[in-house]
Amino acid sequence: MQAMDNQVAPGAQAHRVDISRGRNISRVSSEWFSRSDDERFLSLDDLYASVRGRAERSRTQVIESAAIRVIAGRDDAETLRLELPGGAEPLSPTHWSFGQLASLVGAPAAYLRQLPASLAGINLQYGLTNHRAEQVKTLQTDDGRLELRAVTGPDYGRIFDHELVSAVQRIAGNGVGDTRWKVPGVLDWSTMTYNPMVDVTKETTTLYAGDRDVFMFLVDDLNPIEAGKLADGAPDLYFRGFYCWNSEVGSKTLGLASFYLRAVCQNRNLWGVEDFQELTLRHSKYVASRFAHEAAPALDAFANASPAPFIAGIRAARDKIVARDDDDRRAFLKSRGFSKAETIKVIDTVLAEEGHPPQSVFDFVQGITAVARSKAHQDVRLDLETKARRLLEAV
Repeated sequence: MQAMDNQVAPGAQAHRVDISRGRNISRVSSEWFSRSDDERFLSLDDLYASVRGRAERSRTQVIESAAIRVIAGRDDAETLRLELPGGAEPLSPTHWSFGQLASLVGAPAAYLRQLPASLAGINLQYGLTNHRAEQVKTLQTDDGRLELRAVTGPDYGRIFDHELVSAVQRIAGNGVGDTRWKVPGVLDWSTMTYNPMVDVTKETTTLYAGDRDVFMFLVDDLNPIEAGKLADGAPDLYFRGFYCWNSEVGSKTLGLASFYLRAVCQNRNLWGVEDFQELTLRHSKYVASRFAHEAAPALDAFANASPAPFIAGIRAARDKIVARDDDDRRAFLKSRGFSKAETIKVIDTVLAEEGHPPQSVFDFVQGITAVARSKAHQDVRLDLETKARRLLEAV
């Protein structure tokens, strides 16, 4: 077991992978499916320029909610605008900020959107005038037209999207190969080989930003890590990856997930994931300090960390023999909360995929995660994956 050289590998070749091992994570794929072309970026520089420019055209202020004036004419059933204190011109609310305003005053946003603007305006104005919270924090942007992008409580701790992109740039450069961190390659299903070298296009990119959030997924797939062997004696290769996200308008937390994985397919599903760890920060009053002291250092630490502890953990799990016969196997799983049916499924899965019944902790972990992937209900799948993670942590 060894980590390959720490330098970026020139002309890295495709290598065979076994995605029947580890977890399958679809978070990046969900982003990939939902993003329109104008939300896809081909480099971190382009992404940063977009979200930084938006922030520079923005301003925030804390105002009395009762001071917001809703403007909606009877002759225009579609248009509703908002006049804020100190504003020279009325603002158009975005879909998101209108929902925030409605939620703030306890009104059903979906219903208000179905009403003519004049009726929706009357309801919204009444709620704002009688809003007990009294103060709100607004985020306004001039992007050709004046828009109200966010309405939050006065203590909302905003981390702008460009701040997270900048933190990623410090370790990943442009995100397209000028450092070891880059947009991922792709798994060839016909040969079950992973090719780290693919062109970054609108179809393959994993750098996204919309009007509500930013999301980035990068990998170090030019420097695979060997951690054991496959059933046929070929190396079991992993590489490092992370994704992070933020919403400066309050639609999401700020977060970072780091992991080791074996492959990424064309629709950006993550395959063979091990050692998944996640950090999330709510946009509370002191989130800026927590971002500086927790999230950004965690990103730097993972990017520069040695894979030795991960390899040692896999080695220990492979070496830890916990069952030598069927009675041992059943007892081992039963003592960890597995039902009789689950126990049979785990044992049969390892036998089918590895060519031998489970003996080591690593065998059981691979069997449990394989069974978890077959579960349709997320809560059941997560429960099984949690049990597998605890087994590895115990080792």
